[in-house]
Amino acid sequence: MQNRLHFISGLPRSGSTLLSALLRQNPRISAFMSSPVYAFFCAMLTQTSARNEGSVFIDDAIRKRLLVSTFDAYYHDTPPETVIFDTNRGWTTKLPALAKLFPEAKVVCCVRNPAWVLDSVESLIRRNAFELSGIFGYDAGGTVYSRVEGLAGANGMYGYAANALREAVFGEHAGRLLLVRYESLISNPLATLAAIYEFLGEEIAPHDPKHIEPCFDMVEFDQRLGTPGLHDVGRSVQPRKRETVLPPDLFKRYQADAFWEDLNQLPENVCVV
Repeated sequence: MQNRLHFISGLPRSGSTLLSALLRQNPRISAFMSSPVYAFFCAMLTQTSARNEGSVFIDDAIRKRLLVSTFDAYYHDTPPETVIFDTNRGWTTKLPALAKLFPEAKVVCCVRNPAWVLDSVESLIRRNAFELSGIFGYDAGGTVYSRVEGLAGANGMYGYAANALREAVFGEHAGRLLLVRYESLISNPLATLAAIYEFLGEEIAPHDPKHIEPCFDMVEFDQRLGTPGLHDVGRSVQPRKRETVLPPDLFKRYQADAFWEDLNQLPENVCVV
């Protein structure tokens, strides 16, 4: 690619949509909600594997060109000088491949206390009391306990992302990661953005956290998922305090899982802001 490419990944409900909205204030940056590129990337890996009998004609050099072409095709109309952030929670599982394809690429991982991640989803479900969410397979039954269990399972919305994050943090490419705490982004967005620019080696630009422009494509996406408001961001960044809607035992169970808060647990080359 001619563009400089980086990635946004990490946990759900942890500020990635807000971060993208802030980054888009810089005209040199392209950043949006989760793109389909990760799905194309995985499909390309599948179709060029031994599962496809034609793969006998495909070597790693061809695979690399095909994988890079996926990004080239999707971002074809993006000006060459643009810094691109592609967003998907799955990218942290693909660091070995990304490191070979894009040696300069880095990954900004949005994180948030897991109890509040799960609380955020539950709050959204209760807010849309007459909608059935695709997050839970449009199931009209269930309890807060079954919903949290589903979210936190290995293939759940939160559980998969948390395992993918741990895989990256404790893997050989951990130095490519910057963990951005939701609390930092909300309480001091300008300082957090400055840290991101420094980590990426990009020239900082002016940002205005008090005047955020929404991305209206997100509204239709959320409606199709039966979860209106899933990617909503406020028109300004400001901390909001509220009580959790989770039962105390559920909240306590997941509150201690924010492993990035204990720097002694992290590899020395992992940055946290």
